[in-house]
Amino acid sequence: MAAELRVSRSDRGQWGRTAPVAAQPLTTARWCARQGWPVFPLAPGRKTPVGNCGACRAPGHSRMGCECLRAGRWCHGFYAATLDAERINQWWGGRQDLGVGVATGPAGLVVIDVDAHACELPDRDRLLPGVGISETVDLTGLANGFHTLGVLAAMRGAVSPADDDSTLRVRTPSGGLHVWYRDDGGRLWQCSAGSGSGRALAWQVDVRAHGGYIVAPGTVTPTGVYVPVGDVRVPAALPAWLARELERTGHLPSSPFSARGPRPVPPRARQAVIAAGGGRRAADRFLAGALADVDACAALPEGAAFSEKLNRAAYTAGGLVAGGYLTEAQVVRALQDASERARPGQQRRCRAIIRSGLSAGLKRPVFLGGRS
Repeated sequence: MAAELRVSRSDRGQWGRTAPVAAQPLTTARWCARQGWPVFPLAPGRKTPVGNCGACRAPGHSRMGCECLRAGRWCHGFYAATLDAERINQWWGGRQDLGVGVATGPAGLVVIDVDAHACELPDRDRLLPGVGISETVDLTGLANGFHTLGVLAAMRGAVSPADDDSTLRVRTPSGGLHVWYRDDGGRLWQCSAGSGSGRALAWQVDVRAHGGYIVAPGTVTPTGVYVPVGDVRVPAALPAWLARELERTGHLPSSPFSARGPRPVPPRARQAVIAAGGGRRAADRFLAGALADVDACAALPEGAAFSEKLNRAAYTAGGLVAGGYLTEAQVVRALQDASERARPGQQRRCRAIIRSGLSAGLKRPVFLGGRS
């Protein structure tokens, strides 16, 4: 089952004259990677990741330090997501039955997942968490996430994301809608589902962000295709009003910098730093070694494993920041400069790689004698 949709003139440089949206997962995966969105395989005909290998399914196995991830295998779902062209060709080149998933957090995406399931209406205090709906309000006709999201937007004097034709929207086989936005502020928006007891935006409205993934347009399931709506093929910036609603409903960590701020350096690590020639100087040398691999990619336009090397450098830089040796601003500037030298004109892609590697590295501080 194949289909093609028209695209706007500004998007044709990325998609070509038409946008294939079915039965071409390799084309979709490559296109997503060019946008800076790390991708991973979905099981044939499903919207869930390909299953782990036997070793990774064993009780007690942890993805932390998993050899499969280091070896470029697809175990552990969106944690294996990549921008590396060689790996993408390896995964989908011989497996056209695999779907494409996008790891939303590393991609810097916030996707509003609007459902249209036929089910019983919950209590009115669960329709819009934190927003009281008076008993005098007639709820006749309110039946799904399109309605609750529309009510929330109307209360804020805004256009519902479901009607936002300035951004990428994807119709799901079940009749729902994925509304894609990008977050330019580096905030760690969290996922949510429906209107559960924890964080929630609205009934039958899910949020896909850090710690989650979304099905890429073009993915085929037995019930249908994830089809882009309209002409726009790129996410718009997250609207300010929607960002405020996400923050109000608990979609940011209680302490936004709790997983990102510098951690104290133990005395033993400080001694190792002094022996290496001082904290800042040693950290600079440590980072310079990682950046040298990125710079070396300038000599090879293709086949240099640039994405992997930049990701590794960003991971190392994040560890140095978490260890308290360098600031995040310093390492981001150094990483961006090196990536621009190696791959000029690919800023969007490089920013996504840096963001992904840095986010992972910030969780594991480097003490110059090894990670914690």
